[in-house]
Amino acid sequence: MDISAIVDGIKEKAVSVPALGSTLKIDFGDDNQVYVDGTGEENAVSAANEDADCVISIKPEDFMALVKGELNPMMAMMTGKVKIKGDMGVAMKLQSLLG
Repeated sequence: MDISAIVDGIKEKAVSVPALGSTLKIDFGDDNQVYVDGTGEENAVSAANEDADCVISIKPEDFMALVKGELNPMMAMMTGKVKIKGDMGVAMKLQSLLG
C-alpha cells in the first residue's frame, strides 16, 4: 500500500473543505495511518501517528472500496470492516475529505 498516495489524495481534497474543527486518524494497521488535524484554519494532512478525537480503523483495500463507492459505509460498520473509536460526528465529516 502506498500511504503517501492516500495522504496526497486526502490532502488535495482537504484544502477545499472547511476545517473539521477536530482531529481524525484513519488507521490502516501495520503503522500506516493518515492524520487530519482540522483544529486550525484549514485541515493539515500527514502520515503522523498522533492521538485523535476520532480513530477509524480499516484495511487499505476496504478503504479504497469505500472511496470508489464499491463498499457501503453502513454495511462496512455493521460487518466490522470499519471500526470507529471516539467522536462519531468527526467520522461523519470524513466524507467531505473523500468526495
